[in-house]
Amino acid sequence: MAGGLRAVAPPFVVPGPAAVSIRTRLRVSSMDAELLTEVGGFLGSLAGGDLAVRSRPGAPSGSAAWAERKRTLTESSSARWAGSITRATEDQWALARRNQAAEMAWLRSQIVRIEARLACPLAPRGDRRTGAPRGYATKAEWHAKSRRLAALRDRLAAVRDDWEAGKVRVVRGGRRLVHLRHHLDDAGLSREQWAERWRAARMFLAADGESGKRCGNETIRVTGAGELSLRLPSRLAHLANAAHCRYVLDASVAFSHRSEEWQDRIAAHRAVAYRIHFDVPRGRWYLTASWKRAQMPAPPIEAATARGVVAVDMNADHLAAWQLDRHGNPVGGPRRYAYDLSGGGRHRDAQIRHALTRLLHHVRVRGATTIAVEDLDFADGKSREHYGRSRKFRALVSRFPTAAFRARLVSMAAEQGVTVIAVDPAYTSRWGAQHWQRSLTTPGRRITRHDAAAVAIGRRALGVPIRRRTAPPPHDRRDRAGHRTDQAGPATRRREGPRPRPPGPRTRSVSPARGAKAGDQRAQHHSGHAAEHALGPQEEGCTLARTGIWVCGSGPGTM
Repeated sequence: MAGGLRAVAPPFVVPGPAAVSIRTRLRVSSMDAELLTEVGGFLGSLAGGDLAVRSRPGAPSGSAAWAERKRTLTESSSARWAGSITRATEDQWALARRNQAAEMAWLRSQIVRIEARLACPLAPRGDRRTGAPRGYATKAEWHAKSRRLAALRDRLAAVRDDWEAGKVRVVRGGRRLVHLRHHLDDAGLSREQWAERWRAARMFLAADGESGKRCGNETIRVTGAGELSLRLPSRLAHLANAAHCRYVLDASVAFSHRSEEWQDRIAAHRAVAYRIHFDVPRGRWYLTASWKRAQMPAPPIEAATARGVVAVDMNADHLAAWQLDRHGNPVGGPRRYAYDLSGGGRHRDAQIRHALTRLLHHVRVRGATTIAVEDLDFADGKSREHYGRSRKFRALVSRFPTAAFRARLVSMAAEQGVTVIAVDPAYTSRWGAQHWQRSLTTPGRRITRHDAAAVAIGRRALGVPIRRRTAPPPHDRRDRAGHRTDQAGPATRRREGPRPRPPGPRTRSVSPARGAKAGDQRAQHHSGHAAEHALGPQEEGCTLARTGIWVCGSGPGTM
């Protein structure tokens, strides 16, 4: 770290998605809806019992314990249903353990940060250049933070005890839905409506795919003609309407997105996983199909940036984009794609998807093949310790859909053959505004700070420095008018430094033919430093007048 700035990580090519998921609506009859509800509730009860056994403190782990739980569930359902249930249980348990580890790491970081600030004297302002922790502003804030420190230590002790004991806390159906039970009036729900959502969330109708089996899944099968059937558990075999304990639904399945890829997989009997779920607010049944796709190797960053990039700066209400050529020069004008992140999760997801659709269309029209974005990650939290006292700024940071934006961009760009490069977000907004905002602003085009940040992001992805080269000096200097604003390549030596000084004397107002040693210099043909010489008062005033500092005949201190 030099000058108080942290080291900037190099850019990298983001790998493409490793799996695909598509969804369609099931227009089932009332009889089919009743059967799906009964089957889903029965399998959900088995899944809840298996999760309780797996989450029990001190429960045995390993393949032997997993096989024993699967044999127990097979008696009530089937081998394939038992395999899907136990695999889902293991995934939930592993996710809970990872969340425990992440929570302990977050608590430790918060405790260390608060302890460091509590140890400092009270300071209304801190020194950002040094990066040293500063004290809290008032005694009241210091006292409140000391109480919070004690609460965080208690939380860390509780989570550490659960971790050491192997105890996890998992809610089938979602913790948010559990908390909603105590705020039904605020949510505008009745007790019956909440209970219906709770039952639908705890149903289990998911089956893993099997390569080599008919249509890629033996438990929930969807044929190329759109026929949907599922294998019933042994205790519900009397509800079957087809051979081999199967029930064929009246609904026909038709995927509108990636239908050709899905048809190719089921025709080749490759594994496809299915999940059936019920959306209570809409009153609709849905079928989700997912499968793994072959991971393509990421291209080298040099090949990805050979034709330039379209740099994107993500903000709270819009995307700022600008195309750069392979040398780092902005091409054309900036583009902005607005979105509204207020409202529910579905609305925010739709807004992000529409903005990315317009962005990818612009990339395709401009003939680019690479998008450069910041590698944003607000996993450190949005607390006052990290982002300061401004509640408005912390709320702004919390609104950034970093995970949704990253996942959507990678998946949508991969379908159109567009490469995504992630860069370190350090100082992009500050340096972009410092070096590019004013120079790119014209009387007919106003450049915002976000547009300049997009240019900085693109230059960092291309491997060229964000800082612009200095402008040429005026004509009345020895350097004359050069082309110092031309961009240098990444391999050019001293591309960020000043231009080398031409040989000759350094004086500006004294001719090489003057001075006490001027004759010796001409005789010996020296090309080093110019000789110093003494001037009289009148000569000194006239000489300084040529430099534009003093008026001829005036003394020092007179302008």
